[in-house]
Amino acid sequence: MTPVEISGKGFRNRIKRGTIENGDCMSLQRIDKILSSQNIASRSAVKEMIRKGQIMANGKPVKRPDEKFDPEMTEITVNGQNLHFQKHLYLMMNKPQGVLSASRDSHAETVLDLLPPELKRSGLFPAGRLDKDTVGFLLITDDGELAHKMLAPKSHVYKLYQATCDRALTEQDVEAFRQGIRIGELQFLPAEMKIVDTDTALVEICEGKFHQIKKMFHAVGTEVIALKRLRIGGVELDENLAPGECRPLTESEIIALLNREHGNFRKNSCT
Repeated sequence: MTPVEISGKGFRNRIKRGTIENGDCMSLQRIDKILSSQNIASRSAVKEMIRKGQIMANGKPVKRPDEKFDPEMTEITVNGQNLHFQKHLYLMMNKPQGVLSASRDSHAETVLDLLPPELKRSGLFPAGRLDKDTVGFLLITDDGELAHKMLAPKSHVYKLYQATCDRALTEQDVEAFRQGIRIGELQFLPAEMKIVDTDTALVEICEGKFHQIKKMFHAVGTEVIALKRLRIGGVELDENLAPGECRPLTESEIIALLNREHGNFRKNSCT
């Protein structure tokens, strides 16, 4: 799967209320760093490719691995193929159950271990972690600034979850969520809930506190037995992705990540 081009001449628009500034030129970078960051080749392999004349910059052969270029403003070709430079990578994963939302772990499989080789690059991390037993939409990126904007409660970017509980849910539960829930010193902001089946509800929150959904349901006397994230901002989980699969977000989806719309419980959201 080829990642979408999200920077360079084809993508100069600012993300509304966001943090991606694509109109500014990047600083100069070594050609071996540029190519290794795009998973083209290791730095040592780039040196050999240069020796063989396989790398061109603005139509001229690159002579040394330490030559510097602006990757967004330079036409770089590798073996005659244009390099579509990506400053950042944004991946939607359908997180499976039993996998850690972590960059690395010495004892357990992580979501980064599931990435196909062509989508692996340094600096990737899961933004807005899901519990080990929680499934659904997980954003994996190397853009810390956008991740912070997406996750900060003051940004009011809502995340939609489907929760299946161990008892029948009532309108009293809906009202408790609407008023906001306090557990000791822990205060959760008001949340939208819609009951879609006897024991299943859709819940929207703009926070991301540890085990928040489960703690909120526990506070009203029920336990969550299955939890799935369906949407972040204005981007819904691609149900064509099997558990463990991922794909790059489109340009419009990257923008929609920071959408503040909420309370829109689509009928097709519940699966």
